[in-house]
Amino acid sequence: MPVSRITPPYALALALIAGYWLWRVAREARHRWSPRVSWWAVPGLALLWAAPLADVPALFGLGAAALLLAEFWPGAFRPARERPGWAWPLVGVLCGLALLALVAAGGGTAAGAGVSVTLALAALLAGLGGLLSAGLYRERSRPRPPGLEVRFARVQLPEWPDLSVTLTERGARLVNVSNGPLRLAGWSPSGVNAWLRVRTEGGTPLNTLAVGQSAFLPLSERAGGVRVWYVPGDGRAGPCLFRADWTPQAYAGQRVLN
Repeated sequence: MPVSRITPPYALALALIAGYWLWRVAREARHRWSPRVSWWAVPGLALLWAAPLADVPALFGLGAAALLLAEFWPGAFRPARERPGWAWPLVGVLCGLALLALVAAGGGTAAGAGVSVTLALAALLAGLGGLLSAGLYRERSRPRPPGLEVRFARVQLPEWPDLSVTLTERGARLVNVSNGPLRLAGWSPSGVNAWLRVRTEGGTPLNTLAVGQSAFLPLSERAGGVRVWYVPGDGRAGPCLFRADWTPQAYAGQRVLN
């Protein structure tokens, strides 16, 4: 049988190379990188396996070249924006197991068995690499929305306000006038010990206020200001406080000009 031409030390060497490649795929997956040119390691190992079976030394050189390409090419791994898919790696593993089952059943010629084993091992290796890349991929953790802890933290008063307030008949319209998103913690009318969620005019809670986006603050006619706690979305500054005060609409007729 042609497979018997592969000596145990040679098979062990190929197994170590395959194990190293799988380890590297797993390590890069934990940093949200997925194989690109590194996939050449699969046909490279297949050619190294097939070289003694076909008794063609040139296949060994091609396989070694593919392995060097997969290891040292600058784009061997690239950042993955999302988790790689599970479907095709699972298909590869199942196909590899099916081919090995056919070979074990004794079907086909000796040459055909050698080709089947080579294809089966290549499919298994590619499938395992894909499963590791998908299974060990670390999703980027989303920052937790700031909460009540910001209310009692040491806050900053920005030199130039990040928010603007426009009074309406039913309350106040809050607008992000900064150059970046703002992560909202809560707000309170001035002079009131309260902690309220910032919401849209339709009542939907807002955790982040994009540039130019507005929110609605329900206020009574006797309210004379607002306090809004937030954290800049770029993370370069700590918690901030926006303060705005005005003469309440209920007392607008009592204004005195000095």
